Amino acid sequence: MLSRKRMSKQSVVSALIGLFAMSAQAKTYKTINSPKAMAFVNVGQGAELKVREVVMADTATTVCFTMEYPKGQSFRFAPTSYLLDENGNRYPLRSAEGLPLNAWVQSPESGTTDFTMHFEPLPKRVQIFDFIEGDGKGAFMLLGIHDKKYKVKAPTLQKLSKEYPYTLPTDWFATDTITIRGCIEGYDAESFGFTTLECYHQDIFEKDAATLVLDIAADGTFEKKFQTSYPIHNSFFCTTSKVGFDEILFFARPGETVDITVKPDESGRYRCYYNSGSSKDVERWLKSDMKANSLTYPLRIFKGKVSEAQVLAEEVWQNLIYRVAIEGRRNHYTSQEMQLALADAQVHYVQAMMDYFMYHEMDITKYEPREGDLCEVILDSVEWEGVNKLENYKSLWRVDFDNPLLLASREFDFMLNRIQYATLVRKLKYEGCIDENGVYECGIENEKKILSNGLMALRKLMGTDKDNFVALLCVYNDMMSEFNGWRQEEYGSDILADTTMTVVEREEAAGSVHTLGNMMSLYLSCLSDPYVHQKAEQYYAAKMAQKNLATPLPADNPAADLIRSLCAKYPGRFLLIDFWGMGCGPCRAAIQQSVSLRDEIAKRDDVKLIFIAGERTAEGSDAYRQYVSQWLPNEETVCVTNTDFIRLQELFRFNGIPHYETITPDGCRVRDDLSLHGLYNFNYEMDRLKKALRYLRNKH
Repeated sequence: MLSRKRMSKQSVVSALIGLFAMSAQAKTYKTINSPKAMAFVNVGQGAELKVREVVMADTATTVCFTMEYPKGQSFRFAPTSYLLDENGNRYPLRSAEGLPLNAWVQSPESGTTDFTMHFEPLPKRVQIFDFIEGDGKGAFMLLGIHDKKYKVKAPTLQKLSKEYPYTLPTDWFATDTITIRGCIEGYDAESFGFTTLECYHQDIFEKDAATLVLDIAADGTFEKKFQTSYPIHNSFFCTTSKVGFDEILFFARPGETVDITVKPDESGRYRCYYNSGSSKDVERWLKSDMKANSLTYPLRIFKGKVSEAQVLAEEVWQNLIYRVAIEGRRNHYTSQEMQLALADAQVHYVQAMMDYFMYHEMDITKYEPREGDLCEVILDSVEWEGVNKLENYKSLWRVDFDNPLLLASREFDFMLNRIQYATLVRKLKYEGCIDENGVYECGIENEKKILSNGLMALRKLMGTDKDNFVALLCVYNDMMSEFNGWRQEEYGSDILADTTMTVVEREEAAGSVHTLGNMMSLYLSCLSDPYVHQKAEQYYAAKMAQKNLATPLPADNPAADLIRSLCAKYPGRFLLIDFWGMGCGPCRAAIQQSVSLRDEIAKRDDVKLIFIAGERTAEGSDAYRQYVSQWLPNEETVCVTNTDFIRLQELFRFNGIPHYETITPDGCRVRDDLSLHGLYNFNYEMDRLKKALRYLRNKH
């Protein structure tokens, strides 16, 4: 009996201890209802990951999620998910309710899945944190989760930059070769699923973007040399990897060699290890993705009014700078790494801001046919006025457009394009130079005014009183765009040989024509930066060194051999090659709209149309064969593997499609200023080509 009483007392004590433990487990620091997040990452188009509630207790942090995913499609969450605080401390996932872990979940008819995850407890002091769905490539992420009442504390750009002082080397800008080399340990082509990697390289001082092909040897070694005009941040990548590794990131300066070893880490995932060059100097920055695209995405796609966009732009800016500061702290950035990260953030911000204005302008206008022309109709005059008001671009004024590090961003060429072709800039550029019919008077004096107006517009847009580096690059790009048109003036009438005019009249007329000599002098006078000026002179010299109509294709090149075989098949004819693809809407539209024109071209004996597309196999998919049968039944069609198509891109230096090349009967590539640019203006361009050929023959 005594024994039973003693046991009963012990049971009561145990129960009290358990009850105390339960009450302690239920103790909550904080509950956050409908928290905000700075960005969701890798969720995919048409999907969104959101947080409904966060419960922070001393024994666990519970996060209630909602996944909005296209119905019928599947997703999964890894059991290695974790929360990450501002200092980089991890809080692993313990359990989940509402979905199985590491198993595919099909999105229901509603497209909404609610679930809950329990993590190791975040400390009470934590105000903002990230959710990371494991360390695998493409993991779902929610960045900067916080109470909407909490004000995110981001340092100013100036303060953060001052904390990480960096002096730019004097030889930062240079034109030289970069070498990327190294090896992939344990490489086997069959098991890895690829033998080549590709890189889209855009040197803003070159008119055309380049596709670079990196061949992987049987032993896993690789090496690629290419020229650039400034330090670049880029990658070689593929889309066919079987091992989860599909990208070699690098940062390199002209004149250096970057040596890279790709090998598994302690968890078996293949990683890049940098052995030399600037990539080794900034390795932490290279490996810590800032997710700037995701952070600026809300601004880029915003559908609200201009006034509302200003508020959102401020929030996005604060989030970006906060993210740079946090990543710098977590990864112990050097000064150079921090300055590169800040420059990249600014480029993404400008691009997102300009994207908003571009898309908003499209939303508030439409085009209606009137008397045979398409006329612009403004749907919202108030918003239209807002898009064209300089003061609404003040958010850009915080950006340092004179910072040379901006060019190292992978998005710089896109940002430059948005600035250069902004409707507001183009409108101010031609103000007072165009009559009521939309035609401006030709002449050097008018061109001077247009150039002056353009630089003034760029200064106002970017909030500066001088021609900064980005503004000068816009002028440089305009020069490259117009260069071929100026050069073609040579193939027209020779004013100085016109005997119907006096000598004075001929010289006066020649001085007003948009010839190369006149226009290059005008543009060079505006390019005040020494390096930009030098590159413009080099561009002119390289173009003028092209004395012949066309240049031979390289020997011992399989892509060039394919073109030569087509020339042999159609002797005595020019070839107009249309590079296209099944996934390219504009390509297919051009093909389908040119049926009758192609019927007329087929009657000619001086030119042959060739259509080259890339597919997974050289036989092409069923969809490809069916499309060719329907729309190109009487044309010369060539299907190559995607790998071989990339080699054609490298040969002819293009990234986008449709792309057109003109080949002479003797197998040479026609210069870009004389090449045919498709079928839209075919007869005019073909006549121009032949006229230029006669001109060059007579001249030489």
